[in-house]
Amino acid sequence: MPGIRKVLVIAVTVSILAVGAVLAVDVGAAIRSEHRLSRSLAESPRVPFDPEVTLAGFPFLTQAGKGDYAGATIAARGVVLPGCEPARGICRGELGAVLGRFQGPTRGDFGASDVLHTSSISAYTRLDAVTLARYLRITDLTVSTPAPDGKVGGGGPQDGVVSRSEGVVFTGTVALPPDDGLDADDPPSASAYTGPKVRVSVAVDLSVTEGSLEIRATDFYTGPERHVDDAVPEDMRAAVLDRFSMVLPRLPMAWGLEAQRAESFGGDVQLVSDSGVVDVRPDRF
Repeated sequence: MPGIRKVLVIAVTVSILAVGAVLAVDVGAAIRSEHRLSRSLAESPRVPFDPEVTLAGFPFLTQAGKGDYAGATIAARGVVLPGCEPARGICRGELGAVLGRFQGPTRGDFGASDVLHTSSISAYTRLDAVTLARYLRITDLTVSTPAPDGKVGGGGPQDGVVSRSEGVVFTGTVALPPDDGLDADDPPSASAYTGPKVRVSVAVDLSVTEGSLEIRATDFYTGPERHVDDAVPEDMRAAVLDRFSMVLPRLPMAWGLEAQRAESFGGDVQLVSDSGVVDVRPDRF
């Protein structure tokens, strides 16, 4: 019996080691292919850094052998966006895409000019509060996604709220009377600004107008989530709200998709587009 147990222990150990070795080889091949696809995407002229790439599905080697992949998730950060005044700084955003099942080169040997035949693309262009502040010319802008009506809470993922298109809360400081915010040496939210100013929270609706992000402030926000509510003279309320409203320049999206809808994403704002079957090349991301 002791001999049999020893043989069983050795057999189990060998099996575990073999499975571990196979898993390590599979994971290593996937990482190599993700790196190749990332470098290929970085050949796109608007992608400044190697994007983050995750290839879906397991085992990877089975997919690579057929050139038939379960999908991919791509996030390219630091993409320069048009329309910011130089004095405000460069506007940058994150371009992302989720590919459905797609066909490409075998062995995961992705190249910049390879054609990927994908069943679907879900793309987004995401702007953080710093970038939105530069567009709106409100230097201390913050963005929050409130909980749904009737649910008290801070909103955001911790409350099961990730995004919404109406009633997103923007908070920031504007001068009184409101100006265009173009004077980079005298922004109203700077501590050195000595003129009258108010810091307020407003509710905004997000939409897409001819492919561009439209931000429209609808009213001052008074809760229940965290907010600020400085007194605004009655004759300036409309002008203050107008400082939080804007149609941005048309922003790039992955593979030239056109934005279909706009929504908040936690403390960010994003344009979203979905496509069906399409052929794409990494260097045209």
